[in-house]
Amino acid sequence: MNHNKKIIKHQTNISLNICDSLSLGKLKNNDIDFIEKIISSDRYKSQFLNKRNRMYTQQKTLSMFVSQSINKDGSCQNVVNKLALNREDKTSISTSGYCKARNRLSASGIKNLTKEIAQKNEIKVNKNWKFRGRDVYLIDGTTLTMPDTEKNQKKYPQSKSQKEGLGFPICRVVSIISLSTGLIIDANIGKYSGKETGEQALLRTMLHNFKKGDIVLADAMYSTYTLLAYMIEKEIDIVFVQNGARSRKTDFTQGEILSSNDHIITINAPKNIPSWMNKQEVDELPKTLKIREINISGKVLITTILCPKIITVKTVRNLYKERWNIEVDFRNIKSTLDLHSFNCKSPEMIIKEMWINFLAYNIIRTLMLESALYSKILPRQISFKNSLQLYINYLQNPTLDYEKLLRLLSEKIVGNRAERIEPRALKKRPNNFPQLMKHRNLAKEEIRKNGHPKKM
Repeated sequence: MNHNKKIIKHQTNISLNICDSLSLGKLKNNDIDFIEKIISSDRYKSQFLNKRNRMYTQQKTLSMFVSQSINKDGSCQNVVNKLALNREDKTSISTSGYCKARNRLSASGIKNLTKEIAQKNEIKVNKNWKFRGRDVYLIDGTTLTMPDTEKNQKKYPQSKSQKEGLGFPICRVVSIISLSTGLIIDANIGKYSGKETGEQALLRTMLHNFKKGDIVLADAMYSTYTLLAYMIEKEIDIVFVQNGARSRKTDFTQGEILSSNDHIITINAPKNIPSWMNKQEVDELPKTLKIREINISGKVLITTILCPKIITVKTVRNLYKERWNIEVDFRNIKSTLDLHSFNCKSPEMIIKEMWINFLAYNIIRTLMLESALYSKILPRQISFKNSLQLYINYLQNPTLDYEKLLRLLSEKIVGNRAERIEPRALKKRPNNFPQLMKHRNLAKEEIRKNGHPKKM
């Protein structure tokens, strides 16, 4: 996946119709209406069918919901105000009707639409963008908080290290993202802690997304025997960081030595079989596995590509460096789309809000992909934040030419992030407010009695 001249040269013959199914260039120049064009096909009409003649139709509500995720002011009031201004008929600016309409949206319908957009684009990507013609996918997880409501706390409890009433409900999200396009292929959400809530457990329900010949990049969290066995059985190759306990015991003088820091070893099945496996799964688990370990700058990487002639140590190193892209993708979702914390107050709406944000993310990624094809560059070279800013301005200006938008998107090239190191510290300090160390209701009662402290 190096951005070299050979790859760029191959892109000159790529057709510009990769996003015809989405008709992005023909969308209305209105950030409330733009998604209605996407879901107008018969494939999605059944998922967003209107049973009654409402002002807030399923399509309109979905468009407004996505509009909230791409705009800086993502409040319900703001999007309802926009609708009222754009309608000729007298329209109330009360958010009650819109919020009820959001509740009626199908979470599975939003999820299917998000995944379908990714799938339609993935199958049309030119093979020269891939790693030797093979699809490469990134896996990682992140955590998100949400409003402190009773329902949210029950479904996604706060961290056990925090006192009751002082923490926020927290969830874990695991995503599969395409390396070529940056599109979210699938995602899953679960509790932050507890039995069967880890990243491995959330990933197990999404393994069907991988096919024979794919390559998967992930960190040490995923270097488990059961996952390796599954990948080898399905002929899916991996490049992971070795599990911490195993990496400390790595001895490159053992096994089939390929070079001083490269060997093939045989690992045995763990004695303690995971509790989630049934007897049949345990019996089908292979007793041993062969994997290749490579020491690169003190970090032990493992891969199921055993032949050093097919993939050299340098190639493994360069390939694994691409895993960092998913960290940038999560930053785009959490910071650029402002999903560092959910806003909805019930677990059912949390699921919808997550998929709505992923839908908005995939729409912007699709636009970036179309721009990359138009300008003959790689999608990963285009700035996500700049694309979002340009697209919002494009939607608000009906006189702009769509081809001009595609050209401007490709002009902001992302710098090479290889070997980038930044201190994890802030120079600018936050406002000096004390931390809330008691339940909010108790703190409010004290203020009623004694007033606010003189010095904050």
